[in-house]
Amino acid sequence: MSPYAQGKVDRARELYLSGYNCAQAVFAAFAEEMKVPVETALKIASGMGGGIGGLRETCGAVSAMALVLGTLRGYNDAADYEGKKELYAAVQRLHGEFCKEYETSNCRQLLISAGIAASNVPAERTPEYYRKRPCYRYIEKAAQLLAEELEVP
Repeated sequence: MSPYAQGKVDRARELYLSGYNCAQAVFAAFAEEMKVPVETALKIASGMGGGIGGLRETCGAVSAMALVLGTLRGYNDAADYEGKKELYAAVQRLHGEFCKEYETSNCRQLLISAGIAASNVPAERTPEYYRKRPCYRYIEKAAQLLAEELEVP
C-alpha cells in the first residue's frame, strides 16, 4: 500500500474510533482533497451511516466512496453523458473490489455475517462496541480503494 493510501486508511480508522459513523470516517478522511472543511464533510456524510440512516442498506463506507468520487470527479452538466459514464464506471469498479473481498456491500448482511444483530438504532460507542463490530475493516478497505483510485492520474 502506498504511503498516501496508508495515510487515508489510518485517518478513516481514527475518525471511526473517535465515534464517527462509517460514512463520515471515509468521507472526512478525504476532506482536504475535496477542499471541504472536515466539519462540513462530517455533516454531509452523517446521514449515510448505518447503511443509509440506520436502514442497514448499502454500507456507509461504500456510499462515502461514491460521494468522494462524485465530489472530485463528478459532472454538473446534465448533458455530460461521458462524465456520467466515467463516474459510474469508477463507482462500480470500487464497489466490485469491495464486494470481491466481502461478498456484499449490504450493511445488514455484513453485520449478520459477523454475528451481529443489525438494529436500526445507533448503538452507543463503547469499548465493547468496537471490540465486536467488524466495521473498521470495511472503512479501511473503502479508504484504501478510494485512495488507490485517486492516485491514478
